[in-house]
Amino acid sequence: MSEIAEKVREAGVVGAGGAGFPTHVKLDANVDRVLGNGASCEPLLMSDPHIMEKETDGILRGLLLVMESTGSKKGTICLKGKHENAMAAVTAAVQREPFKKIDVFELGDFYPAGDEQVLVYDVMGRVVPEGGIPLQVGAVVSNVESLLNISRAVDGGNPVIERYLTVAGEVKNPYVMKVPIGTSIGEVINLAGGATVQDFKAVIGGPMMGEVSADLATPVTKTTSGVIVLPSEHNVIAGKINDPDRIRHITKMVCCQCSRCTDLCPRHLLGHSLEPHRIMRQLGASTSFSSGLMEDALICSECGICEKYACPMMISPREVNAQIKRDLLKSGVKRTAKQTEYRPSPFRNFRKVPTRRLVERLQIGKYEGHPAFMDKEISVKEVRIPLKQHLGAPAKPVVKAGDHVGRGSLIGEIPDGALGARVHASIEGDVISVDGTVVIRR
Repeated sequence: MSEIAEKVREAGVVGAGGAGFPTHVKLDANVDRVLGNGASCEPLLMSDPHIMEKETDGILRGLLLVMESTGSKKGTICLKGKHENAMAAVTAAVQREPFKKIDVFELGDFYPAGDEQVLVYDVMGRVVPEGGIPLQVGAVVSNVESLLNISRAVDGGNPVIERYLTVAGEVKNPYVMKVPIGTSIGEVINLAGGATVQDFKAVIGGPMMGEVSADLATPVTKTTSGVIVLPSEHNVIAGKINDPDRIRHITKMVCCQCSRCTDLCPRHLLGHSLEPHRIMRQLGASTSFSSGLMEDALICSECGICEKYACPMMISPREVNAQIKRDLLKSGVKRTAKQTEYRPSPFRNFRKVPTRRLVERLQIGKYEGHPAFMDKEISVKEVRIPLKQHLGAPAKPVVKAGDHVGRGSLIGEIPDGALGARVHASIEGDVISVDGTVVIRR
């Protein structure tokens, strides 16, 4: 492992834009190109454009470090042209030393522009294999906040103990803010002036792929990109809290086999053998999830286009696929790629989903905007830090109740021989309990 990758491992850096893949693993590879992902493709989420504008040098420094660690000769920052301030800052910065070896790729305003497989094809013209990762086609994709965390880890030895996120929706003062990891979403909402409706739920993440929580004690993690407060009856909320058995039953009854979910599926458009409408057809004919067709659900990215945009019957192929994936993974089923050559659809560019139309379909237009940054140090009295905020095994606790820890102290170590990430204390205080989550009180 390179010195850079080792410092990143020590700091607990994970992918900030997705499932939290441990970043040091990506850095211990050889690739042709490194892509800095600043797409911020989910509606309402604005922390990535903010940090590209305000922390430009740190992000570009992180990109150079990834290039050095992976032996890449080319690095590219990818962002949407509509984020004019961020684009201006990045474009100006790459004209200066030492960033001249980095270029800028302007993304279209469509969803999901930030999906790493979509990004790799749009920038490099290479299709990541079914169920594969960008490393297989000579690329590393890293979210811009991850790049910032990499530069802070390598240059300053700083562990990941804070998270930039967007607080939007039905709150008095929408903000982009930086909070200690483990801060409750209830406290985050209060920092934004509180909810403006009495009956609400929060989407943790974006309106397309985020999860709904009514528990205000839910903690912010390394992968929490946003907290979106919406009325409990809002269609974004309703589509995420339906009973799984009810979803399957409705799918069997209502699916009209129009194939629009397949026509607009980003994975299908890349040439992958994923056809959601055929899975829906099979579901209507059988309750068995063991056929080769059902295994195609394992390569679904769960982007939600089929559910929120494509389906005229307002059913949820995304949720059905997610359920099938859980069942198959629990049974130990693995899917191997069905092809070695991929032919992206000739209609792909015409079937990209414009963000503007998606916002209208989601009925969230009134919450759009570029929130101000809460430019103050946020202090909290208590944090609840999960030992699993990443892909792989949970971190092994190295503290116990009654211990006193400093800000940045190691509280969770990667288990021997496992894929994982370290976890650190985000505030100074006393450890109150350790049980899958480390609770620290100032």
